[in-house]
Parts: sequence; C-alpha cells; structure tokens
Amino acid sequence: MRDRDLYAQILGIAAPWAVVDVELDLPGDEVRVKVAFSADAAAPCPECGKGCPRYDHRERRWRHLDTCQLKTVLVAQVPRVQCPEHGVHQVRVPWAEPNANFTAMFEALVIDWLKVASFSAVAAKLRMTWDEVDGIQGRAVRRGLERRGVAAAERIGVDETSFQKRHEYVTVVVDLEAPRVLHVADDRREESLGAYFQSLPAGAREGIRVVSMDMWKPYIAAVRRWVPEAGWKIAFDKFHVAMHLGKAVDLVRRREHRELAADGESPLKGTKYLWLRNPAAMGRERTRAFAALRDSALRTARAWALKEAAMDLWHYASLGWAHRQWKAWIGWALRSRLEPVKRVGRMVREHLWGILNAVIQGATNAATESINSKIQWVKRVACGYRNRERFRDAIYFHLGGLDLYPATLRRATHTGS
Repeated sequence: MRDRDLYAQILGIAAPWAVVDVELDLPGDEVRVKVAFSADAAAPCPECGKGCPRYDHRERRWRHLDTCQLKTVLVAQVPRVQCPEHGVHQVRVPWAEPNANFTAMFEALVIDWLKVASFSAVAAKLRMTWDEVDGIQGRAVRRGLERRGVAAAERIGVDETSFQKRHEYVTVVVDLEAPRVLHVADDRREESLGAYFQSLPAGAREGIRVVSMDMWKPYIAAVRRWVPEAGWKIAFDKFHVAMHLGKAVDLVRRREHRELAADGESPLKGTKYLWLRNPAAMGRERTRAFAALRDSALRTARAWALKEAAMDLWHYASLGWAHRQWKAWIGWALRSRLEPVKRVGRMVREHLWGILNAVIQGATNAATESINSKIQWVKRVACGYRNRERFRDAIYFHLGGLDLYPATLRRATHTGS
C-alpha cells in the first residue's frame, strides 16, 4: 500500500478530497500530509451547500495525531467560493472544525487527556503550548453549551465557591437530580444568580420545584424576583444550619475552656473535634470518653445537645408537626443563655419558612457540596486560576455533563488511530 493510500484511509479522506503527497521531515520531527480538493468537483457554499464558482484558495495547516514519534501535519489548499447569496466563504473541510488549527481527532485526544490531567501535563505530553490546550478546551465548552441549549431543571442547588483568595467567589447552579453544573457566574450578587433565571424561558422558571441554598440574602432576592411562588420553593440547606450550629458549639467550648483553664485544669482541653464529630463515627475509646463529657454539666454539653436536637428535626413529613417541633427548639435555644446558640436560634426563627420547605420536600444541597469539592479539586490540579473565564470553562468542562467532542469527528472512539 502506498503512503498516500495509507494516510487517506487513516484520515478518512475521500472524494472530492485526496491525499496527493506525504513528506517526511526528520530534522523538523514532522510528517506533512498534503491534501487537495478535486479541480473537477463542485465547491459547495458552507452556508447553503450550493455549488458555487471558486474565488481563490488559501493554504491551511492542521495538527493531527502523531505518526509514531513524529508530529503529523495536514496541509491543504482550501478553496474559497463566491456564493451569490452569502458572499465569499471558505469551503469546509471534513477533518476539522471551522477555524480550528487541529483535526477533530486530535482535539478529541486532547479532550480525553484533559479529563484526567492538568493543562501543563497535557501540553508537555502532546508537545503543545498552554494557550493551544486552553483554546481546545474553550471550543469544547462552547460546543457543549450550544448543544445543551436551555439549562433547565426542576430541582436546583445554588452555592458559591472560592475563585481566589481575598473573598473572591463564583456562583454555581447545580441540577440536583443529574447532578451537573448548569450555570457559573462571577461573584455572589443577586445579579449573579439572576442571570441564570433570565436565561430560562418563563415555562422553565415556573417548572422549578425546589431551589436548595444557604441563607445568603442576594440569592434569596434573586429567587424571589424570578421564580414564581418562590416562598414555597426556597429550601434552606440542612448542612448550612449544621455548619452554623457547629460553629456555635465551638465558640461556647472555646470560651468555657479559657474560663476553666484560668482556674486550673480544663476537661475541654483537646476536645474540639469530639464535639464536632458524628458520635456514630467514633471508636469505642473515644465514645466512652465523650459520653462522660456530653453527660456533664458543662455549657458546651448543653450547646452540643441543642445542635443534635436540631439535626433530628429534618425527618418530619407533616408540615404542622415540623413547624411545632422547630418552634419548640427555637424557644429552647433562645432560653439557653448561650449567646452563640441564641444567635443561631434567631437566624433559624427568621428563616424558618425555608427550613420547613427543606424538611417537607426532603431537599438538601449534598449534590451541590459534592460538586463544590470537585471544583476545588479542578482548581488544585491547575494550581489555581487567575482568569475567571478559564475557571468557568474548567468547571463546565469537567462538571457540566456536556457533549464536548467535535461534530466532524469521523470515528467512534476519541483516542485516534
């Protein structure tokens, strides 16, 4: 088999295109495959597909999958046509996306590598620049978002995740049932979340049944503004309430520990994580040691009991019973004489309506928290991001559930020949 026939089959090139020459450049570490468009074939307009007279041609180059250890480059004189309706346009090639400098099979290989490795590793492995790898990821994300269309879901979670230090955040909207990232926006303002709802048609906004979130006021305002009957759909996350209660217990412990240590020995020394940990996850020795503490007259033990009591109030199916039990807990918290716990009690009282929504609908932000952890992993692998657009692309790429591969990919696999 001649080298031209071999590369024609490997590349999937067929009439009106043909491989006309193969050049081996060992000093340049490159194989150049020259491809030509038949002089007798009709050149179609890429907009309407009608055969049109040729206007001129332009030489284009595309990086393809390596031949053994050598880079493979396709070189073609690509015709431009003059369409009476659409003007002058370049004919589309079957091996690459428009305006790409890489073949579809090479872009698919990069996409596969990016799913498991960092930009720097992919660039080094495939002998590419960092910007070239970034360009392929950016195009993949734009393709995926365009194919997905409206990013609607009935149950969504909203959370912020850190972008950089100095309290810089992005807002992330997650489909709780998939789960997948539906929307990423700068900052955590009302407009950040509002942009997602604005992107949905009215019917999709009406179809939202649950918005699980923390008690961040700008997010609450955005949902109230854009989602019909938002007061019945906003569900304040159990883990957010647990976080506040955990902090309250720790504040009580720290203050009490200082007071006891000032008078002598403190039984609270070294017990921080005992109060924050799930008792069911403790070993036998720690369970015995903790039992003596939690059954004591310590103020920290009372704060811990209040926290655990609140965690038992998320299983009610009846709104009436849930409301009565939460009201009783709020009264207990406000009478506790433990200021950190009282602050959480007042917060719960103010947001009880959304907590009850979460209880009755069984809504949690667990899927959102899981996505948030994966976002932080993506950031660590990349050693951080300085560019917000690239950070958004990385989130969509890894966690958006998008169809990322080029439409012109001609093979069933994505790793080439």
